[in-house]
Amino acid sequence: MKLLFDENMSFKLCRRLEDIYPDSTHVRFVGLQNADDVEIWQYAKNHGYVLVTQDSDFNDLSVLNGFPPFVVWIKAGNSRVSELESLLRTHSISIREFLENKSLGLIELD
Repeated sequence: MKLLFDENMSFKLCRRLEDIYPDSTHVRFVGLQNADDVEIWQYAKNHGYVLVTQDSDFNDLSVLNGFPPFVVWIKAGNSRVSELESLLRTHSISIREFLENKSLGLIELD
């Protein structure tokens, strides 16, 4: 499973989570650091990424455009990198089940 971390997420998560989310990247590593949400959405869709964000705008895009891309919306507020890493590790099975289901486009974690 390939995750694309949005600009509001730390790029350090790529390295810290590579054991369970291989081939993941951050928007800054693919030239989308200051891109608008639609550009990020389209990139994730075109390249088979699951978008990970703390931005509610991607919920709106999911409702308007459907899926893919699938979205993991982290609603934990301002969190340290270690807390976000722990959250994504703790919910890795739920995220995989969500992606296998294919009937939902977004999962919320908090």
